[in-house]
Amino acid sequence: MKKGEFVAAMSAHGALTRKDAEHFLTVFADTLRDSLQREARIALPGIGVFTVQERAARTGRNPATGQEIQIPAKKAVKFKTAKEIADAVA
Repeated sequence: MKKGEFVAAMSAHGALTRKDAEHFLTVFADTLRDSLQREARIALPGIGVFTVQERAARTGRNPATGQEIQIPAKKAVKFKTAKEIADAVA
């Protein structure tokens, strides 16, 4: 599902207009990004938990040449789905 389809689905529930649903989604994404930059964990009941994890530096391999390369350490976002959603999909 793409953003436009998701916005249409939100507005179809009747609580929000299409414009309000799109605004909500934009504000939600901006707030989520800003919060993850400051904090390591965001729990949204009924949706899931976002966490920031440190990935250690490691040695990788260039698939084209086979040459070893050093992959630097970085932070990555991890999402664990809430049980309610996981059960609904299963």
